[in-house]
Amino acid sequence: MSLDELKEIIRNEIGVLLYFSGENCNVCHALRPKFKELFDKSFPLIRQIYIDAEKNPLIAAHFRVFSVPTILVFLDGREFIREGRAVSLYQFKDKLLRPYNIIQNS
Repeated sequence: MSLDELKEIIRNEIGVLLYFSGENCNVCHALRPKFKELFDKSFPLIRQIYIDAEKNPLIAAHFRVFSVPTILVFLDGREFIREGRAVSLYQFKDKLLRPYNIIQNS
């Protein structure tokens, strides 16, 4: 996926999760299935996109991702959440639940 395609997706979707990881990142590999499960169950309208930052350095640089894992959530085309490294799924869910429900019901 190109940077232009990614920008277009972010502009046109209700919500987008960008999960930046790396091939040699154990934390990335441990968190990814947990985030997938969380978003599949609690935020099904948010499109999930996984990006290997090492293989896509231009995309990572565009989004100012300098370490992995980095999780970005865009709502209505704007960056809403940015988290990295040690991420609490419960706190993440709490931050996103209210705005997600507002967007979902509008």
